[in-house]
Amino acid sequence: MLKLKPACETCTSPLINGENTAYICTFECTFCAPCTEETHKFICPNCGGDLVKRPTRPAKYMEKSPQIQE
Repeated sequence: MLKLKPACETCTSPLINGENTAYICTFECTFCAPCTEETHKFICPNCGGDLVKRPTRPAKYMEKSPQIQE
């Protein structure tokens, strides 16, 4: 199951579920839009994979399976 990380791995800005501001790679490395677009140029600095928009989880499912805080 996909872990929704609460913050960008580069600048630590918060990434809230439901907002269209997070990018993720195949290995669940997670970054905010500015870091993805400007700093990393859509390539994950950890694994070299492509960064794509992170899927969101509807709030009704978040109540049953809360976001993992790391």
